Amino acid sequence: MPAELVRVTSPDGIRLDGALFEAAGGKRSTAGAALPLDSAILLHGTGANFYASSLLEAVAQELRSGGVNVLLANTRGRDLAYVGSTSSGPKRLGAAYEIVGDCRHDLHAWLGFLVNRGFARIGLFGHSLGGIKAIYALSHEDRPESVACLCAISPAKLSYRAFAMGAKSEEFLAQLRAAEEHVAAGRGETLLDVKFPIPYLATAEGYLDKYGQAERYNILNLLPRVDCPVLVTFGSVEAQTHEAFRGVPEEVEKLADKSLRLQVATIAGADHVYSGARSELLARIMGWLRSGMTKPKKKAAERAKGKAAAKAKAPVKAKAAAKRPAVKKPAKKKVKPG
Repeated sequence: MPAELVRVTSPDGIRLDGALFEAAGGKRSTAGAALPLDSAILLHGTGANFYASSLLEAVAQELRSGGVNVLLANTRGRDLAYVGSTSSGPKRLGAAYEIVGDCRHDLHAWLGFLVNRGFARIGLFGHSLGGIKAIYALSHEDRPESVACLCAISPAKLSYRAFAMGAKSEEFLAQLRAAEEHVAAGRGETLLDVKFPIPYLATAEGYLDKYGQAERYNILNLLPRVDCPVLVTFGSVEAQTHEAFRGVPEEVEKLADKSLRLQVATIAGADHVYSGARSELLARIMGWLRSGMTKPKKKAAERAKGKAAAKAKAPVKAKAAAKRPAVKKPAKKKVKPG
């Protein structure tokens, strides 16, 4: 599929590269009339880049076949480490050196690029850390009118408390203490060879930022603050085998029960990259888009019924309490001194 190689500069001066693919049949084909998007930004996970993910490539092809233009985009956390061009000169960047929260600048640049190209209904799609970045960015800034929806594919729960009480707590806490010592000594740029929750290189400062007690990137805290339709997907295998996903689909489902915007899908038999289960994942994503990203009527009705029932019970309890006769305490007998 032919692509236009594109480039932007983030507001803080980082150069980012990507590839823009036209929708099948042209810039906006009639085939996409049933979809609520005219374009989509696809964000890679930790240490990946815009051209390396076969999963995002499959998502891109599916969206293009539905008439959506697709931008596969780098963030500053692309690859493990590299020396990047910035407005202030060369700088060490990549997954090893990034502060995840800086993703807001990257998304700002890419959204501005598409808006300048004339696109007005943009979907954000992110895999793994790319999904977390999209959630984080939309939860910390007013959502641009151009953003129509968010699909986070297997975003992990980055939680200090969960990891500190998990099966690998000893290993995690040892890594965290090492990072804290380096930062306290003014050596925040020191690279650590960490093994948990995934094996990679990270600066002491970056590891603390990502996994520290502040829990800046815990999706359970961030999702309720995203004010557009959201689909979060997980693989059943990763949810059973990886510490950062165990029990997370159920926790996100609880959030979804309280929201009309949030939906959750667990794909049976899928691992973190949905090996052997991509057709099921793509069908779920496209079904969500074609439905207008609204919840199934049955679930919405059940939720409304539950709220109405809870509301009805409240005055009944209050009325019953009002009717309950007061219990008179027996008068105390005065004891005469002998």
